[in-house]
Amino acid sequence: MKSEGLPLVEGLGLEDIRQVQLAPWRRTGGKGAFIHLYGMEGFTGMYVGEIPSGGALEPEKHVYEEVIFIFEGNGATEVWQEGQKKQMFEWGKWSLFSPPLNSWHRLINGGREPVKFLAVSNAPLIMDLYRNADFVFNCPYTFAERYGGEETYFNVTNKRYRKGLMALWETNFISDIGSADLETAEEKGAAVLITQFEIAANCLIGHISQWPAGRYHKAHYHGPGATLIGLQSKGYVLLWPKDLGLRPYQNGHGDKVVELRWGEGGIYCPPGGWFHQHFNTGNSAARHLAIRFGGRIHPTGFSIAAKRHDDGVLVPIKKGGTLIDYEDEDPEIRRRFEATLRREGVASSMPEVAYT
Repeated sequence: MKSEGLPLVEGLGLEDIRQVQLAPWRRTGGKGAFIHLYGMEGFTGMYVGEIPSGGALEPEKHVYEEVIFIFEGNGATEVWQEGQKKQMFEWGKWSLFSPPLNSWHRLINGGREPVKFLAVSNAPLIMDLYRNADFVFNCPYTFAERYGGEETYFNVTNKRYRKGLMALWETNFISDIGSADLETAEEKGAAVLITQFEIAANCLIGHISQWPAGRYHKAHYHGPGATLIGLQSKGYVLLWPKDLGLRPYQNGHGDKVVELRWGEGGIYCPPGGWFHQHFNTGNSAARHLAIRFGGRIHPTGFSIAAKRHDDGVLVPIKKGGTLIDYEDEDPEIRRRFEATLRREGVASSMPEVAYT
């Protein structure tokens, strides 16, 4: 990161990633800034990029996986392998895609305003393993099993099914995260919707979640590297190390619970093994995008949840998972949430609970 000469922003999270100050990025021909959230822990990397009006980034390829999310603007991406015809697909605000592993790709701005995007990758893992940037960016190997120039590769698919408790969606392109259909996931909370997308045969995948105004998710923990991005509504997230127990306020550790605010463009990344809980204090449904490891098709073995249970984050701790049921959580959590809703003038829609 130092060699790229870009600004570096650090922390547990940011209220609005769109406000990050960018600098010219000589290698890409655009602008950028690195975002290093503590919960990434060397598993994932992230940057904000900008493509100037009417411009395009330099072509590049790399042997790390990368998921790109468009925050603002519209344009197109060219993708090709050596000796292949270039393939182009168009995108707009809230589109998401992943260049196939080690394929050439070039992002083009198709409008009059700058394009801003967020990119999350497993570059830190790859860089640490090989310690050779020339290899990472100039490896000649073609991963034909990942991408063979198929004309339909970047079509939005309807290949949806369930694996375990999770609803999966296999697609290499999502045209609009905000309007994507989601499936019920009551295990995560009352009226919560979640769909996990598996993209470009990656280990690095993600999910989209939504839940109503005046409600919150159940607390849970997992391994490091998961970045969450606020898309709709506003609220906050609570984070605390699992060593503080299921009821940190009751146990006298309330001062160690971290509260981060989020809105549209807000991001945060829970450290590995930290409970975290998402709260919607706005007057409309909240929608989040998460980019993370944890694929069901191409899984990795370094996830805490994966070591415990295939559906660990959807299974209560008392049944061997990593999730706290409403009746087992700290009563202070709901009390504080309802007090916040009263200040915001939003009615609580949480189901009644009898604490154990």
